[in-house]
Amino acid sequence: MSSTSEKVVLRLALPKGHMQKAVEALLADAGIAVTRGGRSYRPRLSLPGVEVKLLKPQNIVKMVHAGSRDVGFAGADWVAELDARVESLLDTGLDPVKLVAAAPEALVNAGWPPPGSLVVASEYERLTKKWIADRELDARFVRSFGATEVFPPEDADCIVDNSATGGTLEANKLLVVDELMASSTQLLAHPAALDDPVKREMIERLVLVLGAVLEARTRVMVEVNVSAERLEAVIAVLPCMREPTVGMLHGNSGYAVKAAVPRVDLPRVIPEVKAAGGTDIVVTRLAQIVT
Repeated sequence: MSSTSEKVVLRLALPKGHMQKAVEALLADAGIAVTRGGRSYRPRLSLPGVEVKLLKPQNIVKMVHAGSRDVGFAGADWVAELDARVESLLDTGLDPVKLVAAAPEALVNAGWPPPGSLVVASEYERLTKKWIADRELDARFVRSFGATEVFPPEDADCIVDNSATGGTLEANKLLVVDELMASSTQLLAHPAALDDPVKREMIERLVLVLGAVLEARTRVMVEVNVSAERLEAVIAVLPCMREPTVGMLHGNSGYAVKAAVPRVDLPRVIPEVKAAGGTDIVVTRLAQIVT
């Protein structure tokens, strides 16, 4: 990178709260260390020229939108809620949730939507009001500040909230009546940061190494030995990114074949490779994949 880049500071926001652990693990797997000193909200990153601040995801979206942070990690739900002018550079797939509308079991079982006016509680004012209008509901919005699921039945007839597993809704005897959107952690950027050539290069490098980790998490390396006469049969059932790597075994006794295989295909691939004549099958984890 040019000497000019040493004078440029990339202002990165990391999420504080439930997203923090997963994002920091992603950075660590990319070889980027996060070190906390006395100022816990301003950790250090093992990347030159990057200034870091810990913020709540909602505030990250606001700050990236305003341009006081160049890049940051936050959920797509808050980007939609705040109607933020930001660029989504990478969907990490981390902390996946669904933004849902939910109501008490008794109310839903009696017929949804119920007659009369409803009270709908949520932290998501814009998205909730849009949902009410789109569904043509006779409803009044009430703003919540966390723990939205405790509002029904006394203080609200319905809520709009994010849900990862549905466990919290179930514990509070709430049933999902509609799904507004799916969300996961995104790497966001302010458009002006991408217009700066030096910052853009720094951002693209960050996207590259993080994307490499995410791709590696979806695949494993499968290595298998096979005789010459069974080589093509094994290759035929072994999925790979382009072509498998094939090398000669010692003494010309056969071939060693390697391929980065989608992890979800393993239950099918391993028996098929074995049946095709593969032996000595080894499966290993991958750290990064750059295509």
